[in-house]
Amino acid sequence: MTSALGPSFLEPEWLISTFGLIGILAIVFAESGLLIGFFLPGDSLLFTAGLLVADGTYLHQPLWLVCLLVSIAAVAGDQFGYAFGRRFGPSLFRRPDSRLFKQQNLTRAQEFFAKYGARSIVLARFVPIVRTFTPIVAGASHMHYRTFLVYNLIGGTVWGCGVTILGYFLGQIAFVKSNIEFILIGIVVLSVIPIGIELLRARRRARSGRP
Repeated sequence: MTSALGPSFLEPEWLISTFGLIGILAIVFAESGLLIGFFLPGDSLLFTAGLLVADGTYLHQPLWLVCLLVSIAAVAGDQFGYAFGRRFGPSLFRRPDSRLFKQQNLTRAQEFFAKYGARSIVLARFVPIVRTFTPIVAGASHMHYRTFLVYNLIGGTVWGCGVTILGYFLGQIAFVKSNIEFILIGIVVLSVIPIGIELLRARRRARSGRP
């Protein structure tokens, strides 16, 4: 079974109804720093979590606790990704493509990191796929650990709390509740716009012969 958002097993509401808060935290951790987590729903999952907290459906924990735990999971995921990149960085960049791992994802994150520097740790939080690989690139590039930790704390907290709180307050609006699937599609579309812009810029540079 599929929906407009993809396979049913990736639908945020199904994931939350099946695995609860523990499932949310596991997915946030995986998407934040595990190579296999890039395909998982991050933004739409947190938005739906906030909506369900407001509605009292599936999630009965207070909003502040959900936000706190999500932020911790996000920061911990990035910390793992950084440590993984620091330890296995060189071999990772030489790794061939596989069904789950694509070098273009790592290259995209590397270009994003090179463009924005330390700020990329915060900015990447709001760009799917890139947010999974950026901490790994930061570790492989031997970014100063204290610098990474500071930006990771900022990014993980702003993203984890911000998207969840947005879903919480918008979830109390009748129009949003009755059109939740279209809202989630809009979130997905907005989150991939930065990737589309970068791809267009890269194509224009390639056509003009610039590096």
